[in-house]
Amino acid sequence: MIENIVDFLREAYYWLLAFHIISVISWMAGMFYLPRLFVYHTRLEVGSSASEMFKEMERKLMRIIINPAMSATWIFGLALSIGQDSWHAGGWFYIKFAAVVLMSGFHGYLSMWRKAFERDENIHSEKYFRMMNEVPTLLMIVIVFMVFIRPFS
Repeated sequence: MIENIVDFLREAYYWLLAFHIISVISWMAGMFYLPRLFVYHTRLEVGSSASEMFKEMERKLMRIIINPAMSATWIFGLALSIGQDSWHAGGWFYIKFAAVVLMSGFHGYLSMWRKAFERDENIHSEKYFRMMNEVPTLLMIVIVFMVFIRPFS
């Protein structure tokens, strides 16, 4: 049974890879954009119509794009890793996996910050969100280098 599943995943490699790349691109687009929205949202007066519009934009971005894209990224990524037996591929895979876990944790922070804005309880500055906007970029660099360079194999 398990061998049949692994065989199927190997045969579907390029389909899984295509869907994985599509979901990663969607996830990363949202991960880059949401902190930028927070930068601009911090400038707005609480309760203003612009602030309420930003809340709606942030909520929709998270629920319609970022959350589904992250879920799809994990599903297709795990399917690829099982089909290609990446768990025995070497240190590069574990560094990449750790970076994806950290990216998912950052996703959780974005969700927490979005909810704080929703309740008009944001405590962070524009500068804070400008710095946080760089986190997904740094993690993405690590992930891409691990996948394509594969050091520590």
